[in-house]
Amino acid sequence: MLEAFGVSTAVVAIGEIGDKTQLLALLLACRFRNARWPILAGILVATIANHGLAGLFGAWVRDQFAPDTLRWIVGLTFLGIAAWALVPDTLDDEEPKPVGRYGVFALTVVTFFLAEIGDKTQLATVTLAARYDALLAVVCGTTLGMMIADAPAVIFAAQLTRKLSFAAIRYIAAALFAALGVAALLGVGG
Repeated sequence: MLEAFGVSTAVVAIGEIGDKTQLLALLLACRFRNARWPILAGILVATIANHGLAGLFGAWVRDQFAPDTLRWIVGLTFLGIAAWALVPDTLDDEEPKPVGRYGVFALTVVTFFLAEIGDKTQLATVTLAARYDALLAVVCGTTLGMMIADAPAVIFAAQLTRKLSFAAIRYIAAALFAALGVAALLGVGG
């Protein structure tokens, strides 16, 4: 259970850096400078919901396949995510829409939940839940990893946009996903 939590936290924390949802966090923090806490709370709620559903799907996948078949599915999925991590994410350059009556929190929940659908960190959550028989540990770990990566983007938005090399971090994330894929294919850990 600790391994599932630790691996899930590390994979998503590293994989999220430079990802479109981290860029969305940065964009929201720049757009709504005095609303850091509602943005962080929105990210947390959206991630728990999204990764909870992804984790349930991963647990279902784990129950549908024989261990050897699942090992190949997990390994190849991680290798695919590694390749995907090398592709830089961008956000649309359109002007942000007005917040509406539910505020920055609701805007963050909805946009994060939708942006995370089909994202590499969501697919990593599915894959980790399929690999480890510890659903709560995986969802808590991936949620913590998301907050570790996105909270600094929100809190230090102005400084981060000038100092981080997202390209280098993408390569590190790709290497981590590739290592997990190879480990799964070789049957190492889990």
